[in-house]
Amino acid sequence: MNAELRQWLRTARGQALLGAEAALLDDALADCFGWETLQIGAWGEGRALLGGARTRSRGVIASSDDAAPDVLSRLTQLPVASDSIDAVILPHTLEFEADPYGVLREVDRVLAGEGKLIVLGFAPWSPWGLRAAATRRGHPPQLRRTLSLQRMRDWVSVLGYDVLETRHYLYGLPWGEPRAGVRSLRRGLYPLPAGAYLLKARKRLHALTPLRPRLRERRTVLAGLTEPSSANSSVNRTSDR
Repeated sequence: MNAELRQWLRTARGQALLGAEAALLDDALADCFGWETLQIGAWGEGRALLGGARTRSRGVIASSDDAAPDVLSRLTQLPVASDSIDAVILPHTLEFEADPYGVLREVDRVLAGEGKLIVLGFAPWSPWGLRAAATRRGHPPQLRRTLSLQRMRDWVSVLGYDVLETRHYLYGLPWGEPRAGVRSLRRGLYPLPAGAYLLKARKRLHALTPLRPRLRERRTVLAGLTEPSSANSSVNRTSDR
């Protein structure tokens, strides 16, 4: 997270966004238990989004040290053991990284079976997504792309996940003064599409299918007669002499 984005998140609009997302994540993490919750990608300050984690441990891995992460690493090569994490949060991470699907595949590697994946993203066909597309430096600053909810559904489905729930939020315009009450409005009360979404999915636990023990190879049968073994062949050759 560069200095420009960090400064934007400290504005009134950025703080309103982080507050709404922290509340959403508190609810989404309520049924995520186990040993480790991992936030991959810096968004806000430190572990501010992990307050609702129910696991025994929690941490943040980021590719820059601007937001004081617990571990500094490339997000496509995480220094984490495979199948060891119970819940992973991607707070707009895929929208800022050069290889979003590569990051998602690496998340799939470290997430344990039945583990939960929570993704936050900006909606492309919303006032927020359209402003991001129309602004050279992105909005928020340095945003590389927006990924639709349907694309995220497709990606996690290909990797073998079941989508548990989706939520829409950020019912407000990305300009002017932010209003505290507007983020709590629902789609029926707000004429424009929500600016962002939350997707929660569970990694399927694939049961191993036991292999049948291979039967002992049978000797081939030639013209109805059993092929002689090597021992019998030696005896026959000796008697012929």
